[in-house]
Amino acid sequence: MDALEGQARLDAMAGTIRKVVRALPLGQGRDALRGLWLGHPLHPALVQLPIGSWSSAAILDLFPDESRAARLLIGVGLVSAGPAALAGWVDWAEQRPRQARVGLVHAAANLAAVTAYSASLAARTKGYDVLGRLLGFGGLTLATAGGVLGGHLAYRQAAGVNHAEAVPVLVEPGWHRIGTLDDFPVGEPVRRTVDEVALAVVRDEDGVPNALADRCSHMDGPLHEGKVLEGCIECPWHGSRFQLSDGVNVQGPATAPQPRFDCRVTPEGAVDVRLAEP
Repeated sequence: MDALEGQARLDAMAGTIRKVVRALPLGQGRDALRGLWLGHPLHPALVQLPIGSWSSAAILDLFPDESRAARLLIGVGLVSAGPAALAGWVDWAEQRPRQARVGLVHAAANLAAVTAYSASLAARTKGYDVLGRLLGFGGLTLATAGGVLGGHLAYRQAAGVNHAEAVPVLVEPGWHRIGTLDDFPVGEPVRRTVDEVALAVVRDEDGVPNALADRCSHMDGPLHEGKVLEGCIECPWHGSRFQLSDGVNVQGPATAPQPRFDCRVTPEGAVDVRLAEP
């Protein structure tokens, strides 16, 4: 797996496919496929249907009298593989190079599995049940390999995880001073640090400071380098937008909200922050 991450020869292909995926006219459907409405990536949930269907078909193939049910499950898996793959490609298009390399091989294994299952279904339809079963077991092997690569992406390479999850653990309870009100120009993000956590602080037009964890929950992008637009701050890396007032993500690819900090201004003009309740 580590060697696969270092295969720079895959970068040219990845760049071409990334442009194609980003150019798809998906509109608001892009964020829906990312799982913005769900609160975490949609792709891992969608893949359960094809994997479950194909695994069940493999078990039924051990019983000769269940060939019709096995065919039906293979068909369900093939139909459901399309939406799962599309959601996966939308997520993949915003991944780092080392993640994208593994993702390409992950997609290739899954495409090979779909090809094997398509051939299996065709063979079964023509009455070649033994060949159909063999192709089915081959397809399941390929899909399992793809699943292992997907697990490596998620658990080793942290693709799709909430990169801001550790913030509540790192920040000590209570108020923390981060400067004076004059240190924060209206409408301009300023970076400050509390304990081990970086903050992006923005003073609104009413003079009220707002503070969010600085590292984007999607891929650790520095929010203090982003733009402030209509009460939101936009990540400069992939365009995720978070409301300054509550940290809610209103635009992907981020699917998790940004940790928010309560702010107060003392009579002397000092600004204090504390981690807000979720």
